Amino acid sequence: MTTAPSRPALPRDCTFDADDWEILARHWYPVALSSEIGDAPTAVRLLDETLVAYRVGGSVVVAHDICPHRGVPLSLGGGDGSGITCAYHGLRFGAGGRCVRVPAHPESKIPSRLNLRTYPVVERYGLVWTCLRPAPGADPVIPAMAHWDDEGFQRINCPWIDIAAFAGRQVEGFLDVAHFGFVHLDSFGDPDNVEVPDYMPVRHQYGHSVDYWSTVGNYPHGTKEAPPGFRWLRRFDVHLPFTATLVVHFPDGGLLDIMNAASPVSARRTRMFAPIARNFDTDQPVQGVYDFNRTVFEEDRAVVEVQRPENLPLDPRLEVHIPADRSSIAYRRGLRDLGLSHFFTA
Repeated sequence: MTTAPSRPALPRDCTFDADDWEILARHWYPVALSSEIGDAPTAVRLLDETLVAYRVGGSVVVAHDICPHRGVPLSLGGGDGSGITCAYHGLRFGAGGRCVRVPAHPESKIPSRLNLRTYPVVERYGLVWTCLRPAPGADPVIPAMAHWDDEGFQRINCPWIDIAAFAGRQVEGFLDVAHFGFVHLDSFGDPDNVEVPDYMPVRHQYGHSVDYWSTVGNYPHGTKEAPPGFRWLRRFDVHLPFTATLVVHFPDGGLLDIMNAASPVSARRTRMFAPIARNFDTDQPVQGVYDFNRTVFEEDRAVVEVQRPENLPLDPRLEVHIPADRSSIAYRRGLRDLGLSHFFTA
């Protein structure tokens, strides 16, 4: 009789149900800005897994943040561009997480068990992406972001925002078109323009897309105004489970592309990354973009953090829906189709 192989252990103190964690761990998420990762080890966290990131020869290594020798976090140590050093016994780890030096026994052969448990890495959109349980032999599936590499577009990496809420709640809030005139009063919302025109989500391989036309502007309050009667097009594109992009069509051919990459630190905490590409005001300081982006997402955060239940109800019978929720309903259906279970429905 053959014995089925045991699956890898879940993270310590895992806040997800085991089956849900296994599904989510197959997907790619950002864990840091590329600019944050240098020679020194940097602690990051994804799906309750403690990770360390560092550079060797310009390439990023992401590994389990525990020295295999005596269990000390490697993020407490140092690095010099050719590797990192454990703060406890000085064990040194280089490219690919390979242990290259044991100071207590410099002439002895280093056992392979001292090598770090590493994870695949892709740097894209100014972010470091990784996957905890990649499919063997499969190519990385990183969400697409239109215009990032297009000529004439300025690329901006906004500082990340930590949110004390589940990633699914944050993404659903990003997709919501009915809250602009109630939540975003300090940024761009108009309390006298809250009616939601009809729209319809279109499903695709990785989620769904929405073309949403309305007269609600996207200029910060007190700045520019669109021509009378201008209809704004907002194109949302969802990449399950927790990434969405929004392309806003401005007057005179202006395009603003925002990626909302909600990285699930745990079931109750999210680190939201927001790379931006735009083809207007490209000669202006990016601090204004940072400030406006922070204002918008802080307005959203104040709501998302108090929603109950904390998780995202996927059973459509658990909450009441209105026509403006079509994108939210499509998003929840997509999460159900991934196989996510009762943690997201209780």
